[in-house]
Amino acid sequence: MRRIFKFLLSLLILGGAGFWLLSAPTRLDETKLAATTPGDATRGQSVFWQGGCASCHAAPGATGDARLVLSGGEELVTPFGTFVTPNISPANQGIAGWSLSDFANAMTHGVSPDGRHYYPAFPYTSYARMQLQDIADLYAFMKTLPPSENVAGPHKLSFPFTVRRGIGLWKRLYLSDQPVLTIANATDAIKRGQYLVEGPGHCGECHTPRNAIGGPDKTLWLAGAKAAEGKGVVPNITGGEGGIDSWSAQDIAYSLESGFTPDFDSLGGSMADVVQNMSHLQPSDRDAIAAYLKAIPAHANGYPAAQ
Repeated sequence: MRRIFKFLLSLLILGGAGFWLLSAPTRLDETKLAATTPGDATRGQSVFWQGGCASCHAAPGATGDARLVLSGGEELVTPFGTFVTPNISPANQGIAGWSLSDFANAMTHGVSPDGRHYYPAFPYTSYARMQLQDIADLYAFMKTLPPSENVAGPHKLSFPFTVRRGIGLWKRLYLSDQPVLTIANATDAIKRGQYLVEGPGHCGECHTPRNAIGGPDKTLWLAGAKAAEGKGVVPNITGGEGGIDSWSAQDIAYSLESGFTPDFDSLGGSMADVVQNMSHLQPSDRDAIAAYLKAIPAHANGYPAAQ
């Protein structure tokens, strides 16, 4: 009995040590960050709208210039619990004390300045594909925004989701800086659209179905999914059945600018907020997104028909 106890204790210790090592936060290679040029706030403003920062981090219900006050406080209700978006304004309660390295590590590795994992409700799994120069430019722009000392509330989670260390194992499965798709003979416009959709635009975070542990099913990339918050679905935006095959590239680009669909309806729900961001993009970028969406594999809806 004593030997069995010692054996089980040894297994427990080894398992705990393995978990601790495998779940440790990883950081950006600082030599890569050092290769960037000083951030340009004008370019960073474009990246800000590409990334949709205001959609989650502006105060709930904010409109107009108030969307530039990133005071946080939005509650994202999911099957894993309620996540509260943080203050990321250039204030003491926000990111005033963050270095570019802190900001880049949060964006690409989901790691806080004090070394904790961020929950993937923050879409760093997409931002990991961003160019570091774009992140440096975004950082420069963020520093020009109005400060707010709002204190966003804590997340409302239950065990085991309160154990942040476990996210390190989840990241090993789902955090990658590699493109989602390989598109043969892609034009420059398609390549640009791929970068915007798979990276800063983080479209796959909502439009791709997820498994039981919240990992995206990339075999059904952009095929639509059950809404992470509340009831309903996020639509299929591929050319498959139930998707947008009947939409032309011009239709897609125009809907991202205006919010109107080809059948004279309007984009509602969270997409209305996305349109507010996309309307600030250069027309060539909206065209590039459309070119990418027309080039990707078609899938049938990634959610049950009954939904």
